[in-house]
Amino acid sequence: MIRYSIDLPDTDALFSLFETTGWNEKYRLASVQLHRAFRNSWYSMFAYADDRLVGSGRAICDGVVHALILDVIVHPDYQGLGIGKGIMDRIVEHCNKNDILDIQLFSARDKAGFYHKLGFRERPGNAPGMEWKPADA
Repeated sequence: MIRYSIDLPDTDALFSLFETTGWNEKYRLASVQLHRAFRNSWYSMFAYADDRLVGSGRAICDGVVHALILDVIVHPDYQGLGIGKGIMDRIVEHCNKNDILDIQLFSARDKAGFYHKLGFRERPGNAPGMEWKPADA
């Protein structure tokens, strides 16, 4: 049975889950930095199998217009069980309950099919939006 919670897990459990993604090869976050990022988020959702943290997701938001969903992670041993959908459904529901006008998503490139099933679409090539990167990146 999967249990969902908005309560922030301990630093080590969250970092251990994050490490399963391989994303930290790029970000090189310390566990306390990751924990602070979740703590400072507008809304976070966590999934547990018994007492083990197996999923996470969070949204940063201005509380009115824009929300950006980030760090949707499901432990590889628990993928395909509907946990990611459960996390996403709860985050989107929270945005909708708060009348957020624009919900965007930052996702792993190979996960587009999953998000399409949830109603997300790629932004058109002519849509506004850019990303800053240092010159040596």
